[in-house]
Formats: sequence, C-alpha cells, structure tokens
Amino acid sequence: MSKRDYYEILGVSKTSSADEIKKAYRKVAMQYHPDRNPGDKAAEEKFKEAAEAYEVLSDENKKAAYDRYGHAGLSGAGRSGFGSGGNMNMDDIFSQFGDIFGDDLFGSFFGGRRGGGGGGRSRGVRGSNLRVKIKLNYEEIAKGVTKNIKVKKYVGCTTCSGTGAKDKGSVQTCSTCGGSGQVRRVSNTFLGQMQTVTTCPTCNGEGSIVTAKCTVCKGEGRVYGEETVTIDIPAGVQEGMQLSVGGRGNAGERGGAPGDLIILVEEEQHPELHRDGLNVAYELYISFTDAVFGIQAEVPTIDGKAKIKIPAGTQSGKIFRLKGKGFPGVNSYEKGDQLIHVSVWTPQNVTAEEKTMLEKLNGSPNFQPKPDKNERSFFDKVREMFS
Repeated sequence: MSKRDYYEILGVSKTSSADEIKKAYRKVAMQYHPDRNPGDKAAEEKFKEAAEAYEVLSDENKKAAYDRYGHAGLSGAGRSGFGSGGNMNMDDIFSQFGDIFGDDLFGSFFGGRRGGGGGGRSRGVRGSNLRVKIKLNYEEIAKGVTKNIKVKKYVGCTTCSGTGAKDKGSVQTCSTCGGSGQVRRVSNTFLGQMQTVTTCPTCNGEGSIVTAKCTVCKGEGRVYGEETVTIDIPAGVQEGMQLSVGGRGNAGERGGAPGDLIILVEEEQHPELHRDGLNVAYELYISFTDAVFGIQAEVPTIDGKAKIKIPAGTQSGKIFRLKGKGFPGVNSYEKGDQLIHVSVWTPQNVTAEEKTMLEKLNGSPNFQPKPDKNERSFFDKVREMFS
C-alpha cells in the first residue's frame, strides 16, 4: 500500500510556512488524539500518520528531500524513526512533539499527556543535526553500497553515563515539579476551570537537578569525540540528494535525544560516461573506414565492458541503446539505459598520397551524400536520447 502525500495528510501546501505546518499538524493531531478517541485504532493510525508527516515537513532537510524526490528521497540510510513507519510508537510521538499539545488549554481534556507514557519529563537537551558529504562512483550508485565513515561529533560521556552528574547522589528530584518536568496551573474562565500544563522553569522539563557536575564533561553529559557510523546507501541516488540517519548526529546534553546525521550525496565524475537522469551516455568515435565496413566495438559501461555491433554504412550521429544498462530508480523497478552516440572521426591531417586517394574517391557516386528518407533527423535523435 502506497503512502499518502504528507501535504495532503496535514492539509497544507509546499509553500506553507513552518508556523502554518505546525498549526495544521496540531489541528489534525488534536482531532485524532488517542485520549479523545479511546480504543479507536483507525484514529490512532491517523494520529501516527500525522506525526510522521509533521516529522518530515518540520525538518528543513527532510522537507527539501521530500519536495524533490517524494517518499523515495527519504529512504535508505536509517531514515528517522517516524519516517520509517514500523519503528513509530506513541511514546516517541509524545516525547518529541508533546509540547504541541501541552501548551493548549484543551490539554486538560487529554489528561495533560506528554512525554514517555504520560510522565511528561523531557530528558536533557536534544543534540543538533550533523551534515556530511559522501562521494560515490557510478558503480556504487548503480548497485547501492554500505559505507563506514568516521564522524567527529559530540558523544555521550562514559564517565557519568550522559547524566552530567558527578555521581548518583549528585542528582536530585526537582522540588518545583516533583520530578514530572511539568507545572500545572488551574485558571477560572467563563467555561469554568481550565488546567494548563507548561514546562517546569526550574529544571527545564528534565524533572531533576544536578547538584555536582561531572568533572569530565563539566555537567553536559557529552564530550567531543569521534564515532564510526555505518551508512546503507540505496541504489539509484543522485547528486544533491540528502539522506537522513536518525539519531546519529550530536549527542544531546544530559541524556537528551541525539540529533540526526544528514548525508549529502556527491557523484564522482566518470572518465568516459555521462549521467542523464537514469540514463548513461557514451560518445563512441570510429574511423571513416569503420563506418563504411562496420565493426565490433567494445564500450565501457557502469559495471564493466560490453560489445556492440556497428553495422556497415553507419552514419555519424547514430544512437545505439543498451537496454537496462543505466541507473535504477530509488526504491523502484525502473531502470535506465545506456545510450551510445556514434561520431565518425574526420582526419585533420593527411599525407599527399592519402589526399590523392581521397580526391579520387570523392568523385565516385557512392561517396556523394544521399540521406535515406527513413533516416531520422538530428532533432528526432536528440528527442529520443532524452526521452
């Protein structure tokens, strides 16, 4: 079953602002919120679907990849938890987007549910995203490849296990919120009493306070280091495409969720082939005599060599097609071809003897241009090449 368009799910357009997208998600999420629709599996799926759409459209890099390539642009390389669909759970949604519900007056109708399973506590500060470039050759792009790359970034402090505290006794429950990470306030309105839930200002929603900092990470719960990340690049990616590896960016502060690792694809120039979408183009130069008599030519392809037959009397500009020798589409069964453009090489320097021979041949009727009426024009060939 194909995925629905993310813009359609939230009822927005590609030109909608970040604020408009957030408001639209809030509206849809409120409509299908599980506390408003208890036991309704269909509503729960729509709630998850909206969260997946917002998770992509609220991220600048993921939105750009989606706008350019659709769902295919978000595949591969361990795409983030929500986008991968199968790894999504309700606790993750409330943990990442809970503030969208908690700040609303109607949060009281939903029991002020936020965070993991209703605890509401947001642990630490989320780490920032990282961006790296990966250069791939044509064969790697055609077949897909697994890359192990070393990334310099913030990693969790092993001394304090990411808590930022000197020891277990240096962490105290926040007295303001009692460890919930939230402060509830009740106000009187014309509709009666309304309860609002906000992030605790004392502990910033963490639910605990560090009284003595870890001497290694200075209380951050992370240190600057290096990590080897394994990335699965799907076949068919293109120059400029971005892939997201969820949770492999900078570690968060004091146990906060890590950011994502954004992979920017670069294509390594092939010495003989040229890419055009899914197709591969190659310029084959042959001599005048080879064009007259025909030859068996060997041409380079993405994954080796291939032999093609050049018939006698082949005209310069003729295009031959090797079916299926191009690039595959990302996450699709579509595959491009290799197009071979024949150019008859004209000698630029000839000897006196060669000149005499050519002048003699030039007078022969067989050497006078006589284009076949069935021979397609140059424009027809260009149209076929790029179709």
